[in-house]
Amino acid sequence: MRFMIIVKATRDSEAGVMPPESLIACMGKYHEELAKAGMLLDGSGLQPSSKGWRIKYSGDKTSFVDGPFAETKELIAGYTLIQARSREEALEWTKRFPNPAVDGGNGEIEVRQLFELEDFAPSEAIERFRKMEGTKAP
Repeated sequence: MRFMIIVKATRDSEAGVMPPESLIACMGKYHEELAKAGMLLDGSGLQPSSKGWRIKYSGDKTSFVDGPFAETKELIAGYTLIQARSREEALEWTKRFPNPAVDGGNGEIEVRQLFELEDFAPSEAIERFRKMEGTKAP
């Protein structure tokens, strides 16, 4: 089972405030422990939404919206992707996730399980995705 730990954005992260060395060290230690346990798949911080954009869809039409985006509560500042044997194991590891707030104040993470190909009914489209699994870049 794969889970994504989503670090919610704050005013500081959206303003581009870099985390202090102490938080970087704490996050590094946590990610090292995940790696040693064979659970870490990926993880990274994200640049502020001012450096991003959105593509909006309405039927077959698309529109482009440049950042920044006003609603900080809807944004993410980073993520960690883990592989766990169970929901309970993922929950135990995420309870150890360091407070991601730059100032050590109010921070929030959200954890979501990823879909696996086995979650979908067999189909030609699913088989195409299954064939791609072996061709992913390292």
